[in-house]
Amino acid sequence: MALWGGRFTQAADQRFKQFNDSLRFDYRLAEQDIVGSVAWSKALVTVGVLSAAEQQQLEEALNVLLEEVRANPQQILASDAEDIHSWVEGKLIDKVGQLGKKLHTGRSRNDQVATDLKLWCKDTVVELLSANRQLQSALVETAQQNQDAVMPGYTHLQRAQPVTFAHWCLAYVEMLARDESRLQDALKRLDVSPLGCGALAGRRMKSTASSWPAGWALPPPLATASTACPIAIMCWSCFPMRLSAWCICRALRKI
Repeated sequence: MALWGGRFTQAADQRFKQFNDSLRFDYRLAEQDIVGSVAWSKALVTVGVLSAAEQQQLEEALNVLLEEVRANPQQILASDAEDIHSWVEGKLIDKVGQLGKKLHTGRSRNDQVATDLKLWCKDTVVELLSANRQLQSALVETAQQNQDAVMPGYTHLQRAQPVTFAHWCLAYVEMLARDESRLQDALKRLDVSPLGCGALAGRRMKSTASSWPAGWALPPPLATASTACPIAIMCWSCFPMRLSAWCICRALRKI
């Protein structure tokens, strides 16, 4: 029986199950779901749902599960779980027994998926920033090594005036710096947690997770419906445009 199917007497049609199950997509959020679960376990200590010993046991089990996922993320797809949230919960219960069920106290899959998605976007932005800085460093190094090299500068696909190769490289460094500022702004916008807002309009418990901002940082209905965060990092679509211009320049040099 599905987690949401308590009032039904029969299992869902298999065709509906295939349509509704999201594990084949959201298994990519496994690491973020585990990180969010660790944060929530700490929040539950503050309201007395978990003892410190219970929280430590849960955190240790979740960390073991995290390493297992990192070693073989494809193992998740062999499961019949509905989504990544139920998969993580099931694996946790396998490791610690009934204690694992207490972790879902005061939490909904609605705020879980919003939290997971934001964490995934934050992780992605950090990776993009790292790659961007490596590319900038490579361009600066190349410019330093070729300060006296001269190349034709183009406008409207026609040779216009001579420029140094170093100047050309550093122009891209500047463009990439502007792209980085866009990503930094997106990172700030993503750094608000919906964790703890429950299914829709909050919960009766008052708690905060010490390891990551949690709680009503946004009005609860807005927070749990806030799944448009991937759009915030689409500013990085400028990057392929930079590379396409780069490729055009390389092609023109052969004419």
